[in-house]
Amino acid sequence: MKRSFWFVAGASAGVYAAARARRAAEILTVDGLRDRIGAVVVGARMFRDEVAQGKAEAETDLRERITLGLHERRELMAGTDPGTAGHDASTEPTDEEEGTS
Repeated sequence: MKRSFWFVAGASAGVYAAARARRAAEILTVDGLRDRIGAVVVGARMFRDEVAQGKAEAETDLRERITLGLHERRELMAGTDPGTAGHDASTEPTDEEEGTS
């Protein structure tokens, strides 16, 4: 029983080593190197496209936010008195900040 176990273990190790050696030899051939370089180029293109898509989405979102903010500000400005237009009440110091009660 022990001999058959070690025979199977040795044969399996030999098959595994042969497969690894074949893969290593294939990688070092011209075609293997060409495939590896091609895979790196494809990966770089995919990464570049993903970054560009994310940038475009973020830019669109930012433009929408800015446009929305400007639109809301114009609506607020249109609803104020003409004498206070352009005056932001949030920048005025409150009574507590001035120190008066």
